[in-house]
Amino acid sequence: QVRLVESGGGSVQAGGSLRLSCAAYGYRASTYSMGWFRQVSGKEREGVAARDSTGTTNYTDSVKGRFTIYRDGAKNTLYLQMHSLNVEDTAMYYCAARVGRGGTDLRDLEYDYWGQGTQVTVSS
Repeated sequence: QVRLVESGGGSVQAGGSLRLSCAAYGYRASTYSMGWFRQVSGKEREGVAARDSTGTTNYTDSVKGRFTIYRDGAKNTLYLQMHSLNVEDTAMYYCAARVGRGGTDLRDLEYDYWGQGTQVTVSS
């Protein structure tokens, strides 16, 4: 059974940094494409970053140069390192996995498994 568990969210001041983690259970995270998404209450879920099994990454424009998605194969964990956070980054962050398909799609409908989310709050 595939299970994704996020952690690392919290409250930070604008300009600060956080690192989100997504531990994968039930499959080898390195073999599938995975991504990070975020959602603000009342708004659609937004694709933030994605990484495929070859290491190719894709980022939404608003986080390019500030966020980095990477994976630790030994820990079977996906990370999202976030720097220079601003108030607009406040959201619930989710990790997701695409099973059996590659690519770095940022559309949530392309992902099969989801974690429970971790809240990131950035204050000015």
